[in-house]
Amino acid sequence: MKQDNSNEILNDVTTNDYKYGFVTDIETDIIPTGLNEDIIRHISEKKKEPEWLLEFRLKAYAYWKTLEMPHWAHLNIPDIDYQAISYYAAPKTKEAPKSLDEVDPELRKTFDKLGISLEEQMKLSGIAVDAVMDSVFSEAVKDYPDLVKRYLGSVVSYRDNFFAALNSAVFSDGSFVYIPKGVRCPMELSTYFRINAANTGQFERTLIVADD
Repeated sequence: MKQDNSNEILNDVTTNDYKYGFVTDIETDIIPTGLNEDIIRHISEKKKEPEWLLEFRLKAYAYWKTLEMPHWAHLNIPDIDYQAISYYAAPKTKEAPKSLDEVDPELRKTFDKLGISLEEQMKLSGIAVDAVMDSVFSEAVKDYPDLVKRYLGSVVSYRDNFFAALNSAVFSDGSFVYIPKGVRCPMELSTYFRINAANTGQFERTLIVADD
């Protein structure tokens, strides 16, 4: 009976439409599809990154080209056309919102649909919420470049595996947290990532540094 129930659930999940598969109607900045050195330079330029971060990306890309996608036993995964993907998509905004009131209402509705009310989350005492849609880390690179440069890729190097190299080459945004030595983090942390634009790849990085 238990096995039949499991099969029923599996069949329901795999044959019905994905209930979270909606698209938010929001103006988006998307770069052309394809993956090459020019695309990586374009991403870096869009994000106004320093030269050292561009070099980090280009080294990772050069290494990625020497690798093959891994093949896992018992998994039949269709070949991925990495040239048919756009590696940068971001909601068009003039500048980063300074409060919840400045967040695009459509973005807020999107997270409400997912059961993640940003308003309720921010009301909860002692919780920091970071919500990222598509590909919009950048502030940390500008405000704390020495910290990011020191720790970026220090746990999982771009030379670790195929997808680590790809992520290091084309990552867009993500979360950065630094907790100095002798400091207890005063709040819980919560990050939500959602891809909205079709045929795009979202490659996020989470860098959390808890010093000695």
